[in-house]
Amino acid sequence: MVDTQDEMVVQPTLSEKDQIAEINPEQLDNDTETLENVMLANDFEAMKEVVLPPLLDEPKARILLFPFGNNVDQSSIYLEHGFQDTASIPDDWSCCVQFGLVMWNINDPALFYHHTAHHRFTKEESDWGFTRFLELRKMFQQPWDNSGRPLVENDSVNITAYVRVVEDETGVLWHNFNNYDSKKETGYVGLKNQGATCYLNSLLQSLYFTNAFRKAVYEIPTAEDESITNSAYTLQRLFYQLQISNSAVGTNELTKSFGWDTRHIFEQQDVQELSRKLIERMEERMKGTAAEDALPRMLSGKVKTYVSCIDVEYESSRVEDFWDIQLNVRGIPNLEGSFKDYIQQETLDGDNKYWAGDQFKYQDARKGVIFKSFPEVLHLHLKRFEYDIQRDTMMKINDRFEFPEVLDLTPYLDQDADKSEPWIYKLHGVLVHSGDLNAGHYYAYLKPNKDGWFYKFDDDKVTKATMRETLEDNYGGEYPASVVQSRAGLQKKTPIMRQMSAYMLVYIRESRLDQVLTPVEKEDCPPHLQKRLDEEAAAKEAKRREREEQHLYLPVKVITEETFKHHGATDLTDFEANPSDNPAAPRFYRTKKQTTMEELVALIAQDLKQDPKRLRLWIMVNRQNKTTRPDQPIMDLRPTIEETYTRMATTTRDYALRVWAEVAEEVGPDGEAIWPTYQSNANGVIVKNDLILLFLKHFDAEKQTLEGVGHVYVSKEKRVEELVPLIAKKMGWGDKLPAGDQLAMWEEIKPQMIESLKPKQSLKAAELQDGDIICFQKVAERKSTEILPKIPRRGDKNSEDSTRRWDQYDDAKSFYDFLCNKKEVRFDPHPRCEKANFQSFILTLSNKITYDQLSERVGEQLGVEPTHIRFFTANASTGSPKAAVRRAVSQTLSTILNPNGFNQQSMQIKPNSLFFEVLDMSLAELDTKKNIKVTWLSEGVIKADVFDVLVNKQGHIEDLVQAFVKKAQIQDEQEGGRIRVYEIHHHKFFRELVPNYPVISINDYADVIAERIPEEELDADERDFIKVIHFQNDPSRVHGIPFKFLLKEGEPFSETKKRLEKRTGIKGKGFEKIKFAILRRYQKPAYLNDEDILFDEGGTIEDDVLLGLDHLDRTRTTRNGGEMFLK
Repeated sequence: MVDTQDEMVVQPTLSEKDQIAEINPEQLDNDTETLENVMLANDFEAMKEVVLPPLLDEPKARILLFPFGNNVDQSSIYLEHGFQDTASIPDDWSCCVQFGLVMWNINDPALFYHHTAHHRFTKEESDWGFTRFLELRKMFQQPWDNSGRPLVENDSVNITAYVRVVEDETGVLWHNFNNYDSKKETGYVGLKNQGATCYLNSLLQSLYFTNAFRKAVYEIPTAEDESITNSAYTLQRLFYQLQISNSAVGTNELTKSFGWDTRHIFEQQDVQELSRKLIERMEERMKGTAAEDALPRMLSGKVKTYVSCIDVEYESSRVEDFWDIQLNVRGIPNLEGSFKDYIQQETLDGDNKYWAGDQFKYQDARKGVIFKSFPEVLHLHLKRFEYDIQRDTMMKINDRFEFPEVLDLTPYLDQDADKSEPWIYKLHGVLVHSGDLNAGHYYAYLKPNKDGWFYKFDDDKVTKATMRETLEDNYGGEYPASVVQSRAGLQKKTPIMRQMSAYMLVYIRESRLDQVLTPVEKEDCPPHLQKRLDEEAAAKEAKRREREEQHLYLPVKVITEETFKHHGATDLTDFEANPSDNPAAPRFYRTKKQTTMEELVALIAQDLKQDPKRLRLWIMVNRQNKTTRPDQPIMDLRPTIEETYTRMATTTRDYALRVWAEVAEEVGPDGEAIWPTYQSNANGVIVKNDLILLFLKHFDAEKQTLEGVGHVYVSKEKRVEELVPLIAKKMGWGDKLPAGDQLAMWEEIKPQMIESLKPKQSLKAAELQDGDIICFQKVAERKSTEILPKIPRRGDKNSEDSTRRWDQYDDAKSFYDFLCNKKEVRFDPHPRCEKANFQSFILTLSNKITYDQLSERVGEQLGVEPTHIRFFTANASTGSPKAAVRRAVSQTLSTILNPNGFNQQSMQIKPNSLFFEVLDMSLAELDTKKNIKVTWLSEGVIKADVFDVLVNKQGHIEDLVQAFVKKAQIQDEQEGGRIRVYEIHHHKFFRELVPNYPVISINDYADVIAERIPEEELDADERDFIKVIHFQNDPSRVHGIPFKFLLKEGEPFSETKKRLEKRTGIKGKGFEKIKFAILRRYQKPAYLNDEDILFDEGGTIEDDVLLGLDHLDRTRTTRNGGEMFLK
């Protein structure tokens, strides 16, 4: 705590050059002359009123003084604990202290200066105070406070410390939370925040500590469905981890099972909606299990809605279940007041009398709700967020709203309710929101046990909490005057409002506390879940140990003859491939760094089932052209693999020793290998002759495959054509090629550079060296006039291969080009693709193929006409289809999947995925059509089917109707009746489209709705219609499909409702729950009664007058506009 911006409260940094004075309380001289009616610094009792309230204790402490500053031009003073031997301080020792430091003149106690602060003293933070206590020039040179004398005289000044030890009830007062261990301090762990999931964390902790709920969740059978998409299974995992973990638990698995992506993780959703959804999901999963009735019994109560006549014996009522109660906060002081407001009766009299049937006619009546029963665990949602009609937005209500620790709900029960047990409830949880509507934080105060403390669960941190923190601090409203620091001027008139306030309360019925908070043991968790998590924990521990020991190991990657033969791409292998699922991947050995090369050779030989004497390893090096080839054999096997790697470290890109394992074809009489080159003689000298090591690859044009064959040693002086017998032998063709065949050969210099080899050229002239790769292909015998064998080409008139497709490669060079540009692309049927037999598939294609070639390959796969296929790119984040790909002559697969290079647009597209749609017409014909998404209302507004309709761009709405009738396979207008087409925007009626309205002018940003025109509306005057919208509580929270409705002159609203029920298709209790209101711009909703005549209310029904249907939004949209869903 500091007084001005220039003052800093820090720990001192000590050095030998610093001048420090340690001042103990015993050294203070208090014999100072006292002046009458003047505050003196040595009048300690009086000074207490200035700097501190009365002391609670007198702890041992000492003052650290830097008279001439701690590296500043001001004096520095600190308070330090009184331990003489710092080594004797316990590690967990702490002391919370409020203190004041007073500097005063030795001759005149009326001259003084002071600072106050507070700190939690620990072994690590043993001192605290003021680096900038007072400027030196003010201390020594200037007269103090117009007294004519400085504060420091004769280089002397008195310093007094006033100390108060503050009781630390919770153990976290003024804690910095460095290295804080929630489990150790409280016995509980928190939940990690994924981004903006604090609201989810507070709800989950509340449900977890409702022990009966946790037990019920454990009873859901999940042994047969241990998938990450099963929300019941992931919730079981989360609860069990909270039960046994020593550190904060993540919620990633649970949110993935909800179907949430990154967008949902970073949006704060509505907790009430989430709570309802999650409990509903668990209730569904519990059906048919031992816990089937557990949640309704625990969380569901009953409420009666009634209308009771005052003068006659007549009552209309219905009883419904509720899972939570929403209570008003604005203008209500406490929870009891909210319950009274909730059950407050409304009197229906005068013009608003109630129709009590034909027997009693219109009667004065009372309308209201009353509770029949409350659940064992009562969830109360406080309406802290409401629509502000003045600001036209949602606002947070920070009014003070008190709630008790013990709540008696008897006054709010119906007279005939069961009162055999008292309806006394005890507070179990307070879920808090801190901040405003757009930015805030959620945390919870929960009481895990029947008797004991409340604890604050703030994401991954759990701390003990006092009753003041749980109750008073979360009432909202203004801060008490004693807490607010003094402010000057007009600021004093403006109260400071608390930003944190309770938005959800959890109460447990006192008589059921033991059942609800029943102990949950480890054995209550499903055995299969325990086993799975124990296995995962063991695997995690093994990986941790592996990471810790990683510095002791050096990976070794080995290319063998077998891996090379399976390799069908460029170079000798792919060092990043996984040996477990790819036979062409190099063999992997996790070897200790101190292993000798001799031991490594023995290990590899054992794996290859070879004699170690017949095996030698070649070091792989990275050439300048970015290929990796063998360079020379490792002849000295005495060094360790680390020493060998260090010598070759500049030749490799990854942290692994890369080698090629060569197996000798010949051995001597003593069993020693005879190597064609780099052979050691009797004197130990290594002899290098003119033989070079070449690797061979075979391209099979018929099979369209490239594969490794093996290696050969050839003299540099040999000609290229002299390789033919060696290749024929390797391939098993005999000593020479069959009659009529020739070999075409290329050198694979690098993937993008494949050079043809001339038969008469020597290997030396061709600049071949150890580790080079020769690719060969069998072709027809060349004529005498040809230098090279003739390679068959597509289109040759006399060639047998003239019928080959464009995606068949005639020679190795073109196949290498394909390898460099190939891409695996996943094709999925578009969601609106009507033929259900289309399945997803993957094709390996070249980036260079055109749009038409792509259509040809996909058409062949699907068995449809290529001209009738349309493609769509996929959204990178959601995986859903984006806009259709335009067909263009210059369009290639590369430009389709990576438009305009690497930019923001390409980052939004999946680079290896496309959607396809099979059309009823060719793309050329499609270009003349406009696609319109039409929503068909077949049963009022409750059943909506969406169709994609293609209409000629030059057509009109009547053409759209004809095309839609054909698409939806419904009766045309002559048989089934006229069809109305209209546009809606943001759930509001926009305009009706007349038959001659041009299709090209339909708004792309509006939704098109189609419905049969009711018979009574066919010839009605347009002025007799009113537009109808759906909303929930506030007119801004619109939902559903709006429509036009015909008004009848003089018709009471009781009759109008009957026509509305038929018009909307909403029946039974669903319709009974709807409230109806006239909505005018900038005005509150005017709710209608049965006696009102809607025709009169609307008058001429101007454009800004709407009929609103106030009912629950079944799509569960949240208050901030995002969609709340659990898949």
